[in-house]
Amino acid sequence: MFYNAEGGLTTLGYTLVAITIFALIVLISVITEKSKPIGTTQIAFTSMAISLATAFSFIKVFAMPMGGSVTLLSMLMVTLVAYWYGPAAGILGGVVYGLLQMAIDPYIISIPQMLIDYPLAFGALGIAGFFRNKKNGIIIGYLFGITGRFFFSFLSGVIFFGMYAPESFTMLGKEIPLNAYTYSALYNAGYIYAEAAITIVILMAPAVRNALDYIKKMATERMTQKATNA
Repeated sequence: MFYNAEGGLTTLGYTLVAITIFALIVLISVITEKSKPIGTTQIAFTSMAISLATAFSFIKVFAMPMGGSVTLLSMLMVTLVAYWYGPAAGILGGVVYGLLQMAIDPYIISIPQMLIDYPLAFGALGIAGFFRNKKNGIIIGYLFGITGRFFFSFLSGVIFFGMYAPESFTMLGKEIPLNAYTYSALYNAGYIYAEAAITIVILMAPAVRNALDYIKKMATERMTQKATNA
C-alpha cells in the first residue's frame, strides 16, 4: 500500500511522510513553547494578517500554469503571525490561509495533492516562528518558512505533476535533460523564491523593518505585560 513494485513510495506513502513531517513540526512547536491562552489581541492581529495575506494574494506579478504565483508580500503576511506569536500560532495561521486559498483559487486533482499543496505547504510558513527572537529574525524566519512551503510544493510536484515534465529544456544553446525532480524543483522555486527576492528587498528598507518591529510590539504588548506580572 505504501510501496510500489519497484520499492519506491506510492502516492499514499509520500502523503503519509508529508503528514508525519508536518505533525512532528507541530509537536515540536507545541512542546518548545509555553502554553499561553489565546487573547483577543492575538485573534485580532492574526485575523488582520491573514486578511491582508488573502488580499495581497490577488495582486499577482505572474501566475504559473499549474498553480503557484508571485504575489505582493502574501507569504510575508502569513509569516508575521509566527513572528509575533511563535511557530504553533504561525502554523495554525498558515493552515487557515491555505484553506482560504483552496476555497478562493483551487487547483486540485486529488485529495492527497490538495492536502500537501494547501494546508501543509502554507502551514509550513509557520516555521518562521522558531526564529522570532533572533537577530534579523523576521528575515531568517521568512526564508525558513518559505523553504518549508517549497518542500511540500516540491513533493507535490514530483508525485502529482511529474508526468508533465518536458524531457529537456534549452539553456545557452545546450539541451539540458529534465526529470520529475528537477522539473518540480525549478517550477516551484521559480515562483516561491521570486516572491521571496521581492520581499527581502522590501524588508531591507530600515523604515519597513522599524514599522514591523513597532507592529510586533503592539501585537505582543499585552502578552509581555502578563508575563511580567506573573
